[in-house]
Amino acid sequence: MNNALESIKKTYKPYRLTKKKNVTIIDSTSGSFVIKEKSNNKVRDAYNYLISRNFDYFPMLVSETRDDVNIFEYVEEVDMPKEQKALDMIELVALLHNKTTYFKEITEDKYKEIYENLKNNILYTKNYYDNLYNIIVEEIYMSPSHYLLFRNMYKIFSAIDFCNDELDNWYDNTKDDLKSRVAYIHNNLETDHFIRNKKGYLISWEKSKIDSPILDLINFYQKEYMNLNFETIFEKYLSSYPLNDNEKKLLFIVLSIPPTIEIDGDELKVVEKIRKKLDYIFKTENLVKKFIVNNEDI
Repeated sequence: MNNALESIKKTYKPYRLTKKKNVTIIDSTSGSFVIKEKSNNKVRDAYNYLISRNFDYFPMLVSETRDDVNIFEYVEEVDMPKEQKALDMIELVALLHNKTTYFKEITEDKYKEIYENLKNNILYTKNYYDNLYNIIVEEIYMSPSHYLLFRNMYKIFSAIDFCNDELDNWYDNTKDDLKSRVAYIHNNLETDHFIRNKKGYLISWEKSKIDSPILDLINFYQKEYMNLNFETIFEKYLSSYPLNDNEKKLLFIVLSIPPTIEIDGDELKVVEKIRKKLDYIFKTENLVKKFIVNNEDI
């Protein structure tokens, strides 16, 4: 990156360089630009495809001819509340999915692969908490962290049972469907990757790909569940890009699988970690309930 900057300085003659996370902002007499390292041509290829689909809500590439960095136009961000930013972003994501959706031929083997991968994940989680429960229940005097976890084990096992039942139901309903809906997904969603100016811009497209649109929702939720009201966010998304029953079911199954909790280390830090993971489980349960009519209908 340093060698690239030295070379770029000779071209743009900047009067100010600003380091911001993993990018460098160059202010020069010819304009402001963002310099970001690159390892492949993923961004260029993504931009070319999205422009062909009439979607141009991203900072344009000023130069992508170098092997080491991309040079983007700099977009000044308008300050706004995080909740409003998230709603604007998810509306743009729904537009992205709408512009790039198509149906892909798929075999039962693919559904079986998804089913078995999730089933193994759920089984691993169940065994993990079974072992943890057996350790804690044998203790005469529980530590605060173990007591906190022990009191809430029923929530964890309830979530696991829900995932098991819903996954079986999803597979039964889906396995004979020979077409699956896919779209171009950003695959790295968080509010820091959205900029609002005269229009909205999504940045950081290095992980983008064609896949199920629910992956964008899963990634976004798992990164920012603590900071945002996802009931409103999901409602906003679904109003513009409705998911079918099987897509919604799979989305809520993946979100509902309890994260594992490490219980070793400094007691105060362990309590904080457990509390955060329990918050995920409680928030997700409440979110899923908002979108479920009953256990047979998502």
